[in-house]
Amino acid sequence: MSWQKEVDELQRRKALAAELGGPEKVERQRQAGRLTARERIDAMADPGSFHEFGEIAGASRYGDDNELESFTPSNFLFGRATIDGRPAVVSADDFTVRGGAVDAAIHRKLVEAKLLASEYRMPLIRMIEGTGGGGSVKTLEQSGYSYIPEIPGWDRMVSNLSEVPIVSLGLGPVAGLGAGRMVMSHYSVLVEGQAQMFVAGPPVVAAVGEKRTKEELGGAHIHAANGAVDDTAESEADAFAKTRRFLSYLPSSVHELPQRRETGDRADRTEDWLIEAVPRNPRSLYKVRPILEAVFDQGSLFEIGKRWGTAIVTAFARLDGWPVAVLASDPMALGGLWTADTARKVERFVDLAELFHLPVVHMVDNPGFMIGLQAERDATIRWGCRTLTSIYQASVPWCALIMRKAYGMAGSAHANASRFHWRMAWPSGDWGSLPIEGGLEAAYKSDLEKADDPEAELAAIKARLDAVRSPFRTAEKFGVEEIIDPRETRARLCAFAETAQRALVPGPRSFGYRS
Repeated sequence: MSWQKEVDELQRRKALAAELGGPEKVERQRQAGRLTARERIDAMADPGSFHEFGEIAGASRYGDDNELESFTPSNFLFGRATIDGRPAVVSADDFTVRGGAVDAAIHRKLVEAKLLASEYRMPLIRMIEGTGGGGSVKTLEQSGYSYIPEIPGWDRMVSNLSEVPIVSLGLGPVAGLGAGRMVMSHYSVLVEGQAQMFVAGPPVVAAVGEKRTKEELGGAHIHAANGAVDDTAESEADAFAKTRRFLSYLPSSVHELPQRRETGDRADRTEDWLIEAVPRNPRSLYKVRPILEAVFDQGSLFEIGKRWGTAIVTAFARLDGWPVAVLASDPMALGGLWTADTARKVERFVDLAELFHLPVVHMVDNPGFMIGLQAERDATIRWGCRTLTSIYQASVPWCALIMRKAYGMAGSAHANASRFHWRMAWPSGDWGSLPIEGGLEAAYKSDLEKADDPEAELAAIKARLDAVRSPFRTAEKFGVEEIIDPRETRARLCAFAETAQRALVPGPRSFGYRS
C-alpha cells in the first residue's frame, strides 16, 4: 500500500511554508525594499546548497475532522549550506510573520541552529529582522499568563562565540532580543537607511517621553560609531558580500587553522614611496591606509570597525596568501592617541585574532593614552590596561613594526615584552616613556631659569636629546631588534607570516570569547 497521500500532504505543507506570512505581507516586505527571509538565504548561500531543517514547523489549526485548516510557518528559518564552497549554518528571521518576534520562531529551532554550528564545527550566519523576544504586550492576553524572562539557548550562544565564527546581519528594524543576537557575534553589520537597532523601539521610547524616528534612535550611523556593530553596508547584497569576505580569512572553527589563498602578489614586491611615507617633521600627519595597501597583498585588506576607536585601524589582510590580523595606528585620528574606545577596540580585535589563530601584525605610531578630564571620566587607564592584558594573554605569533612613535603605557602595547621580540622599526622610530616635547621644559626648568637666553638654551637641550633618542642608539643596545628600510617592509612581513605558521596550534583558547 502506497504512502502517496502522506507525501502529497507533505508537499502541501511545504507549499504553505513557502508562502511565509502570506502574499499581502510578503508584498509589503518587498515594497519596503527588503528581501524576504527565503530570498536572503538564496542570496547568501551558494546556489542550490541550502538544506532546511524544520521546514514545516509552525502554528497549525485543525478542524473537528482533524484536517489542517490553517498553517502559519515559524518565522525563524535555518539549515546547512555552503558559502564559497565551505559548509556553514545559515539562518534568517521572517519579518512577515508577527514582525519577526522570537516567540513565533519556535525556540527549539533557534537552539538547534546553534547546536548544528557547534557540534559540526561550522560558521553561523544570522540574518536578523525582528521586534524582539515577546512580540507585543498583546501576547499577554492571548497567552493568558506572564513569565519571568529567560532566554532559552543563551548558554549555547555564549559558548559558540568561543568555537565557531558568528556573523550577524541587521537587515531591518532590530529590537530587544534581536539586538542582543546582533552584538553576540564576531562580525555584525547594519544596512544603512534600512536597518536600525535598539533595546526598545520608538513606540516604547515615546512612552518615557522621548520621541524619535527609528533612524534617529538606532540608525547604522549611531552604532557603527559607538562600536555596537562592526560595519555598515550600502545594501543587503553588500552585507552578504562582506560576510563572505569576513569568513574567507577565518577557519570554520577553532579546531582548524586559517587557510592560505593564492593572491598572485609577489612577496618581494617593493614600493619606493614608502621611504618617505612618514614625514620628517614629527608633528606632521600622514595617512596609514595607503601604507597598509602597499605592504599587504594587493586587494586583501578588509577593515573592520572603521567608524569607532578611530586612532587604530583593525583589519584582516594576507601576506603571500597567509591571512593575518592587522593593527595599525592612524595619526590622522587624534594623532594616534588611544582613547578608551580605541583600547576597547584593540582588546576585542586581539581576542578575535587569538580565538581563530591569526598571526598579528601591529604597525605602531602611538604617542600614548589620551590625557585630560574627559579621558579620566572615560576610565581610559582601566580600558587601556584591559587591552594590555589581552595582548599579554594572546599566544598567536606577533610582529611589531614601529613606524614612528611608541610612548608610555600605550606605546608598550605594541607587543608582549615577555615573548620573542619579532620587532622592526623604520628609521623614523621615536620612542620613550613620554615625548620630550611634553616633558622637556618641566625636566629642565632650573636650567632654563638660569639661562641668559632661555629660548636658545631650550633649543640646545632639544638638540642634545634628539641625538640621544636616535633609533640607532637604541639598536646599539639591542633595544630594537632591527631597523629596516621601509621599502623592505613587505618582504619582511611575508617572511614573518610564513614562519608564523610553525607556531600556530588549532584548538580552543584557555578562556572564552566575550562579544
